[in-house]
Amino acid sequence: MSAREAILNAVRGGLGHRTVDPAARRREADALLEDLPAIRPGLLADDLVEAFIARLVTPKVAATAERIADARELPAAVARYLEARGLPAAIALQPAAVLQALDWSGFELHERVAPDETLAVGCARWGIAETGSLVFHSDAETPILANFLPLHHLVMVRASTVLAYLDDYATATAGQRPPRNVNIITGASGTTDIEGSLVLGAHGPRYLHVVVVEDLPAA
Repeated sequence: MSAREAILNAVRGGLGHRTVDPAARRREADALLEDLPAIRPGLLADDLVEAFIARLVTPKVAATAERIADARELPAAVARYLEARGLPAAIALQPAAVLQALDWSGFELHERVAPDETLAVGCARWGIAETGSLVFHSDAETPILANFLPLHHLVMVRASTVLAYLDDYATATAGQRPPRNVNIITGASGTTDIEGSLVLGAHGPRYLHVVVVEDLPAA
């Protein structure tokens, strides 16, 4: 008998021989879901965006955040961030149309994000108020490595896409064709464990700043 089998047999012996009724287990699960507010943790504010920001800036998440009224204010928000930290006005800009359409006069822009890039600017699909998480989908406009290579990651998220709970994201995307990759990122981490990180230099940003925008400019 292998060590693994011995451990599993010991666990089985400790649990005893119990028969599980699948129908009963389903009834128990359905009963829990009948009163979701009773089993969900409370949010930090009644307003979803305020709750999201309040969670972002907690020590556990360790991000910074601000709100702007219009996406056209994003370049000014980026300039404030750079000036406050004494960083050069050179940024890797995610190739998302909503970002490319903004006025980046005064910035040195490039799309490719290098390992240890000083600052990258991107946008998230969703924000989760419960955990302060950002949800990123991979596609031509949102390369996944852009979320892990820079030292500073400044992320725009629309106020209308802030959800209360993580399971609300599953509901919001139900029936949609899933992207190749989904990243749910909570806070900044310079030690993110990513397969192949020794080759790619991917470690997760050390600093995360989230800008919540109320409205996008009209096309």
